[in-house]
Amino acid sequence: MAPVTTTQRTVLAGARVVLPSGVAEDRPLTVEGASIAAHEPAGPAHTTLDLSGRGWTIVPGFVDLHNHGGGGASFTSGTAEEILTGVRTHREHGTTTLVASTVTNDLGVLARQAALLSELVEQGDLAGIHYEGPFISPCRKGAHDEGLLRHPDPAEVRALVEAGRGAVKMVTLATELPGGIASVRLLADLGVIAAVGHTDASYEQTREAIDAGATVATHLFNAMPPLQHRLPGPIVALLEDERVTVELINDGTHLHPSVLRLAFGSAGAGRVAFITDAMDAAGFGDGMYDLGPMKVEVLRGVARLVEGGSIAGSTLTLDTAFKRAVTLDGLSLTDTVRAISTNPARLLGLSDRVGTLEPGKDADLVVLDEAYDLVGVMRKGEWVIRPS
Repeated sequence: MAPVTTTQRTVLAGARVVLPSGVAEDRPLTVEGASIAAHEPAGPAHTTLDLSGRGWTIVPGFVDLHNHGGGGASFTSGTAEEILTGVRTHREHGTTTLVASTVTNDLGVLARQAALLSELVEQGDLAGIHYEGPFISPCRKGAHDEGLLRHPDPAEVRALVEAGRGAVKMVTLATELPGGIASVRLLADLGVIAAVGHTDASYEQTREAIDAGATVATHLFNAMPPLQHRLPGPIVALLEDERVTVELINDGTHLHPSVLRLAFGSAGAGRVAFITDAMDAAGFGDGMYDLGPMKVEVLRGVARLVEGGSIAGSTLTLDTAFKRAVTLDGLSLTDTVRAISTNPARLLGLSDRVGTLEPGKDADLVVLDEAYDLVGVMRKGEWVIRPS
């Protein structure tokens, strides 16, 4: 779908707007060029889009830290054109800022793909690169090829970061493996997020990783030891530490709603980032897919490895995650916006541009109807989907 360009100055009137200070009823929001303006313009030199009387809500554009593809396209193996298809697919579901995630593969393959992805980062189509694997535990590999897993050697970690030419934002590690703690320290020194995930670590080992500089829990609860009352494992260590932001996949498959609420209540709204962990089938449909070197079958929207049946990412889009949060999980609008926009923007170092609807920031926004279904998306002042 081709973007529809806005006029130079547009006022969105009559909707409630979710701001950092709370929910503002019937609050005009002015877009000037690619940015949010400080005040509603005076005089006739603007266009007003009247949204009044519909019960609609305007929220910041969604920010996805962890996404492997969509629209039939893979970020791990796709061409630039295919990757852009996936980006457009998620953009049409409200994700205006997206980090492309890879899956475990040969180091050379990952380095070549990172070079391609970095070009799209430089063009502004992507917000960064996330390596999920190959430095993960074979005990908690999930939908990763065990034959390609390796210990997190700091020299190899550095080489992959350098292959991304400044675009690598996050690396997921099983930090208990040999070289894990040294790699966390290296990533922290390089300004790259070290994320604990696909891990078999104990509580104490996870604490050591956090002290070394790990600041994100990759899809908390999934691909890690379950919480036990005498063996709290990584889940408790990650939830209790104020330095850690926890990723949650709110698709109804990866987490029971009560577990999601438990995590949200424990970490607090300031330390949760909703992610999709989406693969090619997101926004595309059921069928057979490749996830790196692995074969995946998607049936009724759930992706599983053909061999072994492990959950293989999701088909989630963030508009669905938002609606679930406010209609099924009982979260407030402001807390949901923090988890789906504000917190991930902060982690990526993009809070000066995206994540909240404030003057001077990019005009990235999502319009939701009274049932919290998506009816409009704007990115940098241009309509991806124009409300009607």
